[in-house]
Amino acid sequence: MIPIVYDQINHWGRDDEFFLALLKRLKIESIVDLGCGTGRWTTHLIQYGYTITAIDPHEEAIEVARIKDNSGNVNWIVGDSSNLQINTYDAVVMTANVAQVFLTDDSWKKVISDVFRSLKVGGHFIFDIRNPLVKVWEEWEKDKTPDLAKDMLSGDPLEIYTEYEGFEGDIYTFYETVKNAKTDEVLVHEKMQIRFRNQGELDESLKRTGFSKIETYGDWEFKHANSKDRSFIFHCVK
Repeated sequence: MIPIVYDQINHWGRDDEFFLALLKRLKIESIVDLGCGTGRWTTHLIQYGYTITAIDPHEEAIEVARIKDNSGNVNWIVGDSSNLQINTYDAVVMTANVAQVFLTDDSWKKVISDVFRSLKVGGHFIFDIRNPLVKVWEEWEKDKTPDLAKDMLSGDPLEIYTEYEGFEGDIYTFYETVKNAKTDEVLVHEKMQIRFRNQGELDESLKRTGFSKIETYGDWEFKHANSKDRSFIFHCVK
């Protein structure tokens, strides 16, 4: 995630609406947006009166989020799942495929264990992840067109290029570069990695952690997921 352009190239969509609709179905008061980034989704929660905690390890992203929030109703934290308090929250949500940034089995086990401990009995853990069977990376690799944004200070046009290195095991590596389109200056160049886990692997890890009920929806609809769905949305109950 590159904070200076993230909000400009990630627009409100079906996934955001689905997460909000799912939360509205649940009787909850306190919620954590874990891996909140720039607060693009978090700030929409404010109008619903939730007690909100938003956590991300990226300090610059949290600073961007704080600037956008003038409500004073969000507790913004630079950190990770270890900052979650025990037996405190009604729901913990990870949007935008944040679940894929945990590359090792140990890191994934830690985050879901931390989430489990942080939830009240009957609390909800909700997250989305891409279905590896659909092979979405094949579409990514065909698209050579840069994303467009602008420098929010100077107004200069920006171009965001993505280069794909591919897989080692089930970990996929790519690079994102942000350039000033007027001067060709490289402003940011970052290596990024995500892991593609299958549905069965995720189910098993969540059951071992102790979640009593696991529902998996497909493609931003309230229907059971199947192998052809591009996205899985997990709803787990403690």
